[in-house]
Amino acid sequence: MNKVLFSSKTDLWSTPQDFYDILNKEFHFTLDPCANNENHKCDKYFTKEDDGLSKDWSGNVVFCNPPYGRMIKDWVKKCHDEHMNNGTIVVMLIPARTDTSWFHDYVYNQAEIRFIRGRLKFGESSNSAPFPSMLVIYK
Repeated sequence: MNKVLFSSKTDLWSTPQDFYDILNKEFHFTLDPCANNENHKCDKYFTKEDDGLSKDWSGNVVFCNPPYGRMIKDWVKKCHDEHMNNGTIVVMLIPARTDTSWFHDYVYNQAEIRFIRGRLKFGESSNSAPFPSMLVIYK
């Protein structure tokens, strides 16, 4: 069993490739702002060192699977603001945490929400995530 998957030792959850491929057929992504050199989904991507939160995303169709730690609220706000200020299309894969302030401030009644049936298997894990997921779509 992958013990890291069920712990707080990581906030990086690599998007399942088959799940991403289905979304990419619909949206044709051009930017992955929360990636590293091993798990990026687009040719154009920002790493932690690049600091995607500080970059301009306009002119791109963005797939965002942000770190799921304490900074998730900053990423949700960034996705919201990029759409509201620049008209950027953003699809965000995040935990379905409808009880949080960021959900009510930046998602609810402001974006399309698609709840994921079942639990995703992130990265190379053989176990499902310990949380439900949702897509938040700003378009």
